[in-house]
Amino acid sequence: MILVLGSTGQVASELKRLPGVFAVGRPDVDFCDLASISEVIERASPLAVINAAAYTAVDAAEDEADVAHRINALASGEVARVCRALDIPIVHISTDYVFDGRGTRPYLPEDACNPLGVYGASKRAGEEAILASGCRHAILRTSWVFSRYGSNFVKTMLRLGGERGQLSVVSDQIGCPTSAASIANCCVEIAKNMIADRSICGTFHFSGAPQVSWFEFAREIFEISGSEVDLTPIATDSYPTKAQRPLYSVLDCQSTRETFGVTQPDWRGDLVRVIKEIGDANV
Repeated sequence: MILVLGSTGQVASELKRLPGVFAVGRPDVDFCDLASISEVIERASPLAVINAAAYTAVDAAEDEADVAHRINALASGEVARVCRALDIPIVHISTDYVFDGRGTRPYLPEDACNPLGVYGASKRAGEEAILASGCRHAILRTSWVFSRYGSNFVKTMLRLGGERGQLSVVSDQIGCPTSAASIANCCVEIAKNMIADRSICGTFHFSGAPQVSWFEFAREIFEISGSEVDLTPIATDSYPTKAQRPLYSVLDCQSTRETFGVTQPDWRGDLVRVIKEIGDANV
């Protein structure tokens, strides 16, 4: 059995739908209470752990740095410590926000990290805690997550497009949308590989393809949904946010493909499915 930490986030919600997976979240485990984390892992006695629990409110993290650090860094370190003690592998979901976005080619797993905000810094601290623990790990960085669950860009665009009919969307931030379902499948595949092969350990990247701007992503969303929305491209400077975002966060996923045989999904196919699921849920 593979234990998933987290039960309500986008990826955790998709993981719960997969066979051989058992997910725990609140109230069974409090990720601000490190003792409860060790208790739930030891009680489950899994073959592997997928850590899908995280504080992901990028802008709110600027005002809640302590909470973000406790969940994304300290709790992740505790998960790693317990996995080390039990000698089981951990698949830990991380983010493109560990990079500053000043690059001009897809980021490799070994590239230097330089997060721009509290969220990215807390996630990087979590990575470092896992590395320091000495546990068998696969840190999996991903980007621009979307699904029918929670809050994400796709759901926001569909809602705002329906309310306003005219939107301005940032066009100078470049990345790769990735469906939560694809991430969930990738995590389980990695966990199975690590259970079978004890030599696997490292940091990997996984995202959808091809790369786009938020503006281009929004245009595809409305085209697929059949919504008539007037879109205007704008620069990041014209849409200020509390937390600074990386302008370029394309991830190089070659090592993931070579190690686990997992290829980058075309996010456009996943987007068709997700938009249908959102529509069905709203009927």
